[in-house]
Amino acid sequence: MDMRLGGRTALITGGSKGIGFSIAEMLAAEGCHLHLVARSRDELQAARTRLLEIASIDVEIHAMDLAARGSAAELATRVPQLDILVNNAGSIPRGTVEEVDEERWRAAWDLKVFGYINLSREYYRRMKARGHGVIINILGNGGEALDAGYIAGAAGNAALMAFTRALGGQSPKGVNPGPVATDRLVGLMRKEAGTRLGDAERWQELAKGFPFGRAATVEEIAATVVLLASDHSSYTTGTIVTIDGGIVNRGSLI
Repeated sequence: MDMRLGGRTALITGGSKGIGFSIAEMLAAEGCHLHLVARSRDELQAARTRLLEIASIDVEIHAMDLAARGSAAELATRVPQLDILVNNAGSIPRGTVEEVDEERWRAAWDLKVFGYINLSREYYRRMKARGHGVIINILGNGGEALDAGYIAGAAGNAALMAFTRALGGQSPKGVNPGPVATDRLVGLMRKEAGTRLGDAERWQELAKGFPFGRAATVEEIAATVVLLASDHSSYTTGTIVTIDGGIVNRGSLI
């Protein structure tokens, strides 16, 4: 299917690896010009090199900490015209309310929760003025499969789901991935294996409990994002698409 995205411009936060990079790859293949944002310039440079091998597009990189105040406004000044915004940057730690202290909680929310809100605010008003644009928030099924062992993520993702739906009468859409085969997931599973099994090296055993005995692939998430970004999905707004193999119906993240 031709997504008719050629020549459009997309900005992807957390775009140097994992889900963000897979989204960038698929958008590049569709002919989208890209702006990638992450903290590491080296990882961004490597991602840019790989993307330029896929398609003849423009790829700009922005090494920024989106948790810092004023970063969203600075980025919007650098990239004022945008067709697609994909909010993806963020890593909220697992842990109970006793384990995640205020400093770690606030730092995680500054990047993901307030990072998404601030960038959405900046680009929503620009898109509204132009009469065109799509905002897609990569959230997480932790906002639906509420887990006391992931309480900061549960509360943060639930807040972003509400934010997406509330503003979504005008523009945004959300994707709720479940476990996805990324480096971050391996880190989470190692911690969980250490807690449950007493050995972090046994983390692969936990995948047996996933639907179909595996995590989702980054491509499965990215394909949905590309569809939502296209005109084929122009009547979809304020919607959360959960891609987790049915985990929310079982009430467990891992």
